[in-house]
Amino acid sequence: MVRRRFALAAALTLSGCLAVACGGNSGSGESGGSGGGGDAAAKPVIGVDYPRSDTDFWNSYISYVPKSAGELGADTKTTNSQNDIAKLTSNVQTLVGQGVKAVVMAPQDTAAVAPTLQQLENKKIPAVLVDTRPDTGNAFMVVRADNRAYGEKACRFLGEKLQGKGKVVMLEGDLASINGRDRTEAFNDCMKQNYPGIKVFGEATNWDGAVASQKLSTVMTANPDVKGVYMQSSFALAGTLQVLKQRDLLVPPDDPKHVFVVSNDGIPQELKDIAAGNIDATVSQPADLYAKWALSYAKAAIEGKTFQPGKTDHDSTIIQVRSGLLEDQLSAPLVTADGGTYGDIPSVKYDDKSLWGNNLS
Repeated sequence: MVRRRFALAAALTLSGCLAVACGGNSGSGESGGSGGGGDAAAKPVIGVDYPRSDTDFWNSYISYVPKSAGELGADTKTTNSQNDIAKLTSNVQTLVGQGVKAVVMAPQDTAAVAPTLQQLENKKIPAVLVDTRPDTGNAFMVVRADNRAYGEKACRFLGEKLQGKGKVVMLEGDLASINGRDRTEAFNDCMKQNYPGIKVFGEATNWDGAVASQKLSTVMTANPDVKGVYMQSSFALAGTLQVLKQRDLLVPPDDPKHVFVVSNDGIPQELKDIAAGNIDATVSQPADLYAKWALSYAKAAIEGKTFQPGKTDHDSTIIQVRSGLLEDQLSAPLVTADGGTYGDIPSVKYDDKSLWGNNLS
């Protein structure tokens, strides 16, 4: 056992800024974090709070967590905070009471999570955040993609498709979340700088599909010449398509009435809708890699590993957000029907096998 632990530690001690390479190569073949061979008592126990289970994206993430834990040889204890910061606080206390050695969470309210992070820090229990970055407070690592790049990519795609003219609706997420703010600000900044002839209607939705649908319908009633929609998450997908269908605008991309739609997540349904010509693009947010690297960093934290800013060995970059907070920014490609380049932004084709949305069993 000593030799085995020494070999594992050596494999994970990488020079400089390279991130942990333990995710997916352990060969355990387990479907979850418990069971299988080896000494179960020696497995690290990681608490994972799921942020919600009412969207395809987060349900996909939830399905990847036990797979990643099994590959790492870790045990997990899980809770679900259902988009409620008070419930998240309570869940973390429950996980700590169950003896977890690290906590993975994805707080949707990035301002209100600070006290929970402080409690974990006081107890010397490392926290790894997924998808969102806390406005204040420390964590061992944040695992997310560059959300400003999401807004930039959506802007570039729509700007090129509309040839710099017209009207678009941006269905914003929750501006209490760093993700909603990043995507909104980047989209607006890009439009002002590169496509000043496009008018943007920004509509706050709080990540609520019904609200998004109602607001899109209202804007399009007053502005029937809207030619583009940017949905900051796939939560708005069904409602957006329904609004377009009701107005006889759900037509192929080569039809003059077509409204160009960009989504954000990369779920299987988005890829199918791109293939069908219902929407035109999405940004593939890596649900599989969120699970893999969040758990990898949690395990590394338990083992006393540390990291520095710079390029990683898994096609990402660790940045220092502020003192006490590092963020591993994973790759999130623009996905289109043709795999073309839009305003210097390359894309991958919707049927590319590298996309997690094409590999979800």
